[in-house]
Amino acid sequence: MDRGKSIPLILEIKMEEYNYSLPLESIAMAPSANRDESKLLIYQNQLIKEDQYKNISHYLNSNAHLVFNNTKVIAARMLFKKITGGEIEVFLLEPANSMPHEQALQANSTSNWKCLIGGVKKWKNNEPIYCTTAGNDPITISALLKKKYDDYYEVEFAWKPASLDFSSIISLAGKIPLPPYIKREATSDDSLRYQTAYAKTEGSVAAPTAGLHFTPHIFNSLNKKNIAQSFLTLHVGAGTFKPVSSETIAEHTMHEEYFEVSKKIIEDLLDNDKMIIAVGTTSLRTLESLYWIGVKQVLQLNNENEIQHVNQWENITLQTKSSVSKYDALKALIDMMENKNIESITGTTGICITPGYQFKIAQGLITNFHQPQSTLLLIIAAIVGKKWKELYAYALQHEFRFLSYGDGSLLFIE
Repeated sequence: MDRGKSIPLILEIKMEEYNYSLPLESIAMAPSANRDESKLLIYQNQLIKEDQYKNISHYLNSNAHLVFNNTKVIAARMLFKKITGGEIEVFLLEPANSMPHEQALQANSTSNWKCLIGGVKKWKNNEPIYCTTAGNDPITISALLKKKYDDYYEVEFAWKPASLDFSSIISLAGKIPLPPYIKREATSDDSLRYQTAYAKTEGSVAAPTAGLHFTPHIFNSLNKKNIAQSFLTLHVGAGTFKPVSSETIAEHTMHEEYFEVSKKIIEDLLDNDKMIIAVGTTSLRTLESLYWIGVKQVLQLNNENEIQHVNQWENITLQTKSSVSKYDALKALIDMMENKNIESITGTTGICITPGYQFKIAQGLITNFHQPQSTLLLIIAAIVGKKWKELYAYALQHEFRFLSYGDGSLLFIE
């Protein structure tokens, strides 16, 4: 394929071509009784099979290497009150001023965050609003509206005692942020089930839902087959639910998300005998972003004094400049890390993977079933082509449960 001709074809993808009818009764509004008994669709060699997640190791060879996202969902929904009694909901998005999540969550006394705000018209500048925790020793958190931007607001939170960090504050005062299409209050069960069993690094405001199905039983079965597992971090933003409202994908602006990947994982990815399977679209986007950051390193385009970054369409520009092997791209990252004497690479990615994209690292994907006309559905189409319609039709006809709390699939990139 002529690369020069393929570029506009990718950008001119019409979102209406990735629409389908999703009945309300097919959307999972609550988790299944048992994580690993969710249904699993397997697509390989043009064939569709059906099973349960607890048997997923049966469909993976011993050379498979699964890459998980160990991000942890924070209690991002907080309900505040004005002195006059009016309620305002504040939804945390990410730390302000590009501060690392870990640093912002460990802050004492004050912490500034980018937020969405429900009822913002009722909130005047310089007017503090308050949230008080329950219990015998209630803590009052104040919030001030600092700045207004096009897509979010910057809010400054303050609290006492100063010995408590912001992570502790939101765990006491906030609620788990369920997807916007689930029209109910989060329960104590959601606090457990809208979190992977291996969640570790706090920062997400939405779960990496492909991982919700994995249990100790599954990990034991993977270990028995000597199937390798790695854990990277990408903090999932609320933009994962942002619908594509434009006619073509080129007009849509992707949300950018923070990631961290250890040098050990990148070294493991150099093994060409391993089949790299991404558990979730967040892991997939991170893996592919690593390749393009490596390409930028080879081409000396990275800013050595900043965290690394891949923007929405940067891969298209880069592939016209140079053809860099997976080995050379990843080796460039390892060399950079060794020169800097660091053990992990941090960055942000807004990469948009669409039909026509040539995968550089991932060779398979484990993922849930996604919303019509979404960027996540475009990833599925990038893997299986027009067969996505057949897969989704099969899932609907066979009563698979869709979206975050739903069933999932194992798709091989062929």
